[in-house]
Amino acid sequence: MPHARKDKISWQPGYYYHLYNRGAHKLNIFREEDNYLYVLKLIKKYLRELNLSLIVYCLLPNHYHFLVEQLGDHPAGLLPQRVFNSYSKAYNKRYDHSGTLFEGRYKAKHVNSDRYLRHLCRYIHANPVKDGLVERLEEWPWSNYLEWVGRRQGKLVDR
Repeated sequence: MPHARKDKISWQPGYYYHLYNRGAHKLNIFREEDNYLYVLKLIKKYLRELNLSLIVYCLLPNHYHFLVEQLGDHPAGLLPQRVFNSYSKAYNKRYDHSGTLFEGRYKAKHVNSDRYLRHLCRYIHANPVKDGLVERLEEWPWSNYLEWVGRRQGKLVDR
């Protein structure tokens, strides 16, 4: 039986999902390089545990995007829950922060067509340029764009 959220997402093996969220009040959720590295380590851990495939990701100063395929019975939505629950605890301790780090619960959209899947691949990778953080996609280190184009070896990509 598929797992469902209150917003009617149907979590099913073989389905793709766009998962994203941003910092509360649009504040930065990543302050320094170590923050990004810690989240990448958590992503690797939970991808294995939850039997998910990461197609595209992009971590930006005040938000993130994941495009994942659910391979097994664990709902893909557990990825942002587990990653950012752990991250929020570490962030709050490190920066003596209290209160919520995020703008509510993560958002999730079922990717229901190849066209939408291709659009999301481009859209997610283009975020750092769109947001004015870099001029070219290959300049942003916190996405898997470089793996997609064969310019960096990494494990967080499934083409």
